[in-house]
Amino acid sequence: MITHKPRVALLAASLLLTGCGGGAMATPDHRPAAPTPTTASPMPEVALEVAPQQLPGLGPETWAEVPDEARQAVVVTGQGRNSARSTVVLYERSDIGWEAGARWPAHNALRGWTEHHRAGDLRSPIGVFTLTDAGGLLRDPGTELPYDHGVGFTATGTGFKGESLAGSFDYVIAVNYNRKPGTTPLDWTRPLGTGRGGGIWLHVDHRGPTQGCVSIAREHMRQLLLALDPDRHPVVVMGDAEALAR
Repeated sequence: MITHKPRVALLAASLLLTGCGGGAMATPDHRPAAPTPTTASPMPEVALEVAPQQLPGLGPETWAEVPDEARQAVVVTGQGRNSARSTVVLYERSDIGWEAGARWPAHNALRGWTEHHRAGDLRSPIGVFTLTDAGGLLRDPGTELPYDHGVGFTATGTGFKGESLAGSFDYVIAVNYNRKPGTTPLDWTRPLGTGRGGGIWLHVDHRGPTQGCVSIAREHMRQLLLALDPDRHPVVVMGDAEALAR
């Protein structure tokens, strides 16, 4: 509540001293002047912060793809169509709208983004995809998602900048692009055919561009795994900023 303090009028009395030869000193007039009426300042209007009813940055086409039942959305916003850098924000939907969590820097594919992903094009697919399955080389940190733990998530080799890929798959979340939901991220079933690529994951960042996945820091991956709840029907909304705004 904002408290308004009334103005205080300073009242001054004139001290009149009269001297007469042999006469008595006149009594000064200490009667206060009539107070000046004041008008109370109106209570300022306070704008209430209301959570957006639609995910920020999404245009009508993209927003239409977000399922009505989705209550969690991982929004991956690329810096440009051909950029390998992006930002990840987890939004939670409540009764008052969508509320944003922390913003995390991320990498996406070397050549940026595409609406028609092909195997080996080194671009990340644009779209809205459900998130149902996770796994990793490290043990389950406590996620509510089904979690597959095993050596199949061992990453080897080097990235496009010569950086080591070791540890990249310590934690992964499968993006349901051209895959069978409800299976381990290591399942290579490709409903759209092998030519349309697949194996698109959210995984641990290795400080360089990916082949098609989105990567964030290990601690942020762990936080994301702990936050996602299958009962809230999480999705990932991913693409460059211009494409998502359509």
